[in-house]
Amino acid sequence: MKKLRSKMTTEELAECLGVAKQTVNRWIREQNWKTEKFPGVKGGRARLIHIDAGVREFILNIPAFRKTPEFYQAEEPVAEYTHVVRSHACRQIISTLDNMSPAEQEKLALFLSREGIRSFLIRLGIDESE
Repeated sequence: MKKLRSKMTTEELAECLGVAKQTVNRWIREQNWKTEKFPGVKGGRARLIHIDAGVREFILNIPAFRKTPEFYQAEEPVAEYTHVVRSHACRQIISTLDNMSPAEQEKLALFLSREGIRSFLIRLGIDESE
């Protein structure tokens, strides 16, 4: 599941949730979600949706997501503990993993379990154990 940004277009939110753009537009009208004009689009129809607590709460109560607690966790930033100092590379790797689809994450996990970390590093050209 992709992370929800603070502002998203109807197309982006629809794709993220796996629903039609018309469904998102209906929710905007019915729930009175806060939106703003998307600059540079002719006709003024393109809107940015403010993804606030009310929008998140509504999404979590959609029947398709009601039984999916990891959806809520996916949209929140990863908590950084003060005693854990992560390198820049570590933060980039975590960010990349967070933005991968579940299918991509599963393929990576299968590759790592099959080939191991060393083989993975060799394929990336960064193995220094030789």
